[in-house]
Amino acid sequence: MTAALNPNTTVLVSHVDFILFGFPGMQTYRHLLTIPFFSVYVLILFGNVLIISRIWVESSLQSPMYKLIALLFAVNICYTTAIVPNAMMGLLFGRDHISLPGCLFQMFYIYTVVMFESNVLLMMALDRFVAICKPLRYHDIMTMRLLLQLSILSIVECSLFALPIIIVASQVEYCRSNVILDFACENMVLLNLGCGDMSKKEIVGLIVRIVATLISITILLVSYLKILISSMKIITGKARHKTLHTCGTHLLVVVLNYSCGLMSSIAYRMDLSVDVKNLLSAIYYLIPAVIHPVIYGLRVKEIKCPWISLH
Repeated sequence: MTAALNPNTTVLVSHVDFILFGFPGMQTYRHLLTIPFFSVYVLILFGNVLIISRIWVESSLQSPMYKLIALLFAVNICYTTAIVPNAMMGLLFGRDHISLPGCLFQMFYIYTVVMFESNVLLMMALDRFVAICKPLRYHDIMTMRLLLQLSILSIVECSLFALPIIIVASQVEYCRSNVILDFACENMVLLNLGCGDMSKKEIVGLIVRIVATLISITILLVSYLKILISSMKIITGKARHKTLHTCGTHLLVVVLNYSCGLMSSIAYRMDLSVDVKNLLSAIYYLIPAVIHPVIYGLRVKEIKCPWISLH
């Protein structure tokens, strides 16, 4: 297959092979760009694996709340591992070939895992809701069996949400440039390479994203509204402070995740260069995975102590 790396140049059409070309305006500095990507990836692995290992071995951290924190960090590792190594390969060698099936699988995997992360945040909200609103029944309701069932159900649900996007993308005939101006396969970018009017096909991805987001936000708002009402009924000021502090940590993570997602969506629709859009997309995927361990390491006493003892 012959293909030009300049995205403004006509390339030989290939319906089954694409080139990931993430930062076309920074090719002169592409080797230097691998340094921040590699550094951030190592930081993500170190921070997330550190807390997962502490929760795994510490007998006092075996409650559902901490298991869900460990699950959140495991998800961080999963989706960043699907993105960063490929991005670094592309930066090191100037281009990264990927087949259409490989591109579709990468999209399916990333979308499923990212949506599953939102569901993990929902499960964490459920855990806090039961702990605060139904404290006497907490250990009867929030069992490890329930968490396993919810996790499996969530993965199936997220897969079903991601599937229509992949099916639509797989049925498109790609007759334009086979250069994907991104460091990972993304639905909107891929559809822009298709023949004809893609507006109806793009709506499928938009609907999936809106529905998934609205469901998550609605459940989160209802849960925390009830938590706030219940916490106001707590007589002891110290207990109320502890409750609000724990929930505040989780809400901080929720706001971080949705803010990064919103920023990425807005940036895609703005008249920005491809490099800036891809940089903001990288922030959406990577920054939460970097900051999550920091938030929980600083705000959660039971997790903070092991961190301090390392120094």
